[in-house]
Amino acid sequence: MTHQDHRYHQDQQDGRDGWDGRDPYRLGPPQAAAASVPGGGPDAAPRGDVLRMLLWTVVVLSATANMVLSFTGAAVALHLASGVVTVLAVGALVVRALRGRR
Repeated sequence: MTHQDHRYHQDQQDGRDGWDGRDPYRLGPPQAAAASVPGGGPDAAPRGDVLRMLLWTVVVLSATANMVLSFTGAAVALHLASGVVTVLAVGALVVRALRGRR
């Protein structure tokens, strides 16, 4: 029996249910947190998460484009452009990760 189970059963014996309306194991978004974020609904993602997802998408797409350009024998300028985009996106991800450690 875990500590939480013990408290629940103890509260049941005392005539209290111990439920305060918050369920930390609920799979849906928390009801109180959605109202406290200005401009954010229950499914709103933090701005940093969206940026990180977009950067990873750019990395994957530009690396894939570089690979496709290699197989098709495209011009060197296209390879360089794709490589520069990949390097810049990876660099931005590294900078964000290092700043997030502080």
